[in-house]
Amino acid sequence: MGDEKKSTMPMKQQTVVLYPSPGVGHVVPMVQLAKVFLSHGYDVTMVIAEPPATSPDFRIIDVDRVAAANPAITFHVLPPVLPPADDLSHPGNKPPFLLTLQALRRYNGELERFLLRSIPRHRIHSLVVGMFSTYAVDVGAKLGVPVYAFFASGAATLAVVAQIQELLAGRRAGLKELGDASLEFLGVRPFPASHLVGELLEHPEEDEMCKAMVDVWCRNTGDATSGVLVNTFESLESAAVQALRDPRCVPGRTLPPIYCVGPVVGADGTTSSVSERHACLAWLDAQPERSVVFLCFGSRGTHPPEQLREIAVGLDMSGHRFLWAVRTPAGENPGAFVPEGFMERTKDRGLVVGPWVPQVEVLRHPSTGAFVTHCGWNSTLEAITGGVPMLCWPLYAEQLMNKVFITEDMGVGVEMEGYREGFVKAGEVEAKQGDQGSSDGTQGRSNGSARGRRLVGDLVC
Repeated sequence: MGDEKKSTMPMKQQTVVLYPSPGVGHVVPMVQLAKVFLSHGYDVTMVIAEPPATSPDFRIIDVDRVAAANPAITFHVLPPVLPPADDLSHPGNKPPFLLTLQALRRYNGELERFLLRSIPRHRIHSLVVGMFSTYAVDVGAKLGVPVYAFFASGAATLAVVAQIQELLAGRRAGLKELGDASLEFLGVRPFPASHLVGELLEHPEEDEMCKAMVDVWCRNTGDATSGVLVNTFESLESAAVQALRDPRCVPGRTLPPIYCVGPVVGADGTTSSVSERHACLAWLDAQPERSVVFLCFGSRGTHPPEQLREIAVGLDMSGHRFLWAVRTPAGENPGAFVPEGFMERTKDRGLVVGPWVPQVEVLRHPSTGAFVTHCGWNSTLEAITGGVPMLCWPLYAEQLMNKVFITEDMGVGVEMEGYREGFVKAGEVEAKQGDQGSSDGTQGRSNGSARGRRLVGDLVC
């Protein structure tokens, strides 16, 4: 593609510039947010900074495809920025995610040059930056442009992020030594310290990755930020939202205004034609209502071969209908990782597909009865708005915290036993499927779906 994808819509008086964090899970909700701004009469430009080639933490988005599906949005891809010579000669010396954060800081110059040459200052209404792209707050301050942070995770996670700096500053060592001891934050249900985002378990004075993470995340609620747009709604996370607006949240300073703009959920933002309807949807059309257990672990979620095999054994033993979106370790054929004869034995009640499926459509399909999920926030909101209960199997990042909120606060999911030890047994897969659904569709969605429908009902009332 060229550097830019021009909008086909008439020019609006003011432009909102969106600068998402890299990766599918961040760009997709930002595209949905863009549609909200478009509906209010703004022109929208989305600026994309691609992660370093050495970083597997963020899968590079197919900008051409997203642009084709969203012609009302102008897309611009910033030219690549080179890392320091030492990083090039010794690429394994730093964690890949740290390299990504450092690259985002270096992108500030390219972002500033683009804004200066492409959009008259008087036409820029605001700059909205992703939760990991907050170094760009400095660009907005330099140009006199109001900057808002778009926090793509939930309010409870934001409340933790806002308070973590003070907690770490009061300690001589990191939090890893606390193990499963409870951490308490204003507005957040206590959770084990081991459930905190892994990078925050260290101490910023001793660990470069922890220092960078604290810096980037705290910039979401920093003094230079005009407000924080959180992908949530108040009836879902009322305690956390109230805490963020409470002067006691961070003693000695007032956080910027908190705006609940969620649930920012829609199509996945990449399909350009209704004729591209995924084959799994036609398969779901033929299944009984609420009878299918859907397994999907996000854009980065992978399992080792032995775990994939164990999942397959559990699905085989359960006798239930299932749709399984598999991301194999090296992009290989899923059939290479399942027991011999699995595909043949389950062909009448199960479907195994590649890593990408139209998840929103699957979760809104009447045949879907339960969702085995990594507890990413996008997936969580999509399940809640679809009225589908969750079987929680967190993998990384804030997902362990989300699991606590889903199962204990929201009451729309249950925990898969064994994930903390790194291996969920086939019997657990079988048992949890039996709890959530049946092959004839007579069970499924039960308490979790009812709770989800009440939450969505509160949202629209």
